[in-house]
Amino acid sequence: MSEKVVLVTGGTGLVGKAVEYITQHEGAPDERWVFVGSKDADLLNMESTKALFDRVKPTHVLHLAAQVGGLFANMRDKVGFWRNNVIMQDNIFQACNDAKVQKLVSCLSTCVFPDKTTYPIDETMVHNGPPHFSNEGYAYAKRMVDMQNRLYNEQYGCNFTSVIPTNIFGPHDNYDLQDSEWLSCSHLHTR
Repeated sequence: MSEKVVLVTGGTGLVGKAVEYITQHEGAPDERWVFVGSKDADLLNMESTKALFDRVKPTHVLHLAAQVGGLFANMRDKVGFWRNNVIMQDNIFQACNDAKVQKLVSCLSTCVFPDKTTYPIDETMVHNGPPHFSNEGYAYAKRMVDMQNRLYNEQYGCNFTSVIPTNIFGPHDNYDLQDSEWLSCSHLHTR
């Protein structure tokens, strides 16, 4: 059996570090996990993305890399969140197709769901209405992953899919008051 090479983009972030921890303790002997961050490749640049794939030669890709931020960052730069995430996703999808990876799993966010919806929610409801206005640039960009999965499967037979984890936080998260997804409890005042 040949070795599986799993490339993890966003490998230095919150989810990437959690996956790295798990694979170090529970990884299979026929798997080699390669965790990369923005210092290893500029995923906004196709040539840099291709060079990363040429160097790693992945059989599988876990795409966690994204421009992320909290409420204030999303509201301040909706176009930047849209553009950078769409470009990064497009480069990853094309590189995966070109390299004939066996499987690509991308990570979405619960913000892809419509602002006005019924509960419980599931993945069939992603496109049933606009997301919340505060993070629409990021949310619409991440929604496009769902479309890319389907289109690459239909046109090229690619095994591309995505997951939508619930809101998460923990070690390696960003706790900056202006740009994080979480407000520090020390900054909240209640009476």
